[in-house]
Amino acid sequence: MQSNQKKILIVVDMQNDFITGALGSEEARAIVPKVCEKIKAFDGETLFTRDTHGPEYPETQEGKNLPVSHCVKGTWGWELEPHIEALRGSAPIDKPAFGSVSLAEALRDRERCGGLEEIVLVGLCTDICVISNAVLLKAFLPETRITVDAACCAGVTPESHRTALEAMRACQIRVEEAEC
Repeated sequence: MQSNQKKILIVVDMQNDFITGALGSEEARAIVPKVCEKIKAFDGETLFTRDTHGPEYPETQEGKNLPVSHCVKGTWGWELEPHIEALRGSAPIDKPAFGSVSLAEALRDRERCGGLEEIVLVGLCTDICVISNAVLLKAFLPETRITVDAACCAGVTPESHRTALEAMRACQIRVEEAEC
């Protein structure tokens, strides 16, 4: 069966450091099986992003505001969580910032060449990288349905997760609340 190429699932930053490492959380660990099931059941193309920093991270603006070294390229923490990695079919998109402009540009170019029906986002962290990518995609692809599966995302805190979901709704990003 050929997958639907008009639907894209973006798995945002499901990396060791955000799940069990330097910035891991119980909420992040809890979504791993749900995200795996979402990937397996998705009828379309699946893309993966990786938060990617270098040794200069402490000197960056983000490093000064979040002084916890994480997702340093080539380290265990930078790698995708093993269950997620086992489902990956293409090279991850490494991004040095919360949102990926190159991902948004590539999908906008794809939209121009034949249309995209829907882009679905899952992953970590709802209140930082998921919202950043969702808003970028909405800006680059205003007529494409952008959906965030809330049950397959986790924020830094449950409260900031809920706040990010409300902010995305206000930006006309569809938030799916049902279990994934």
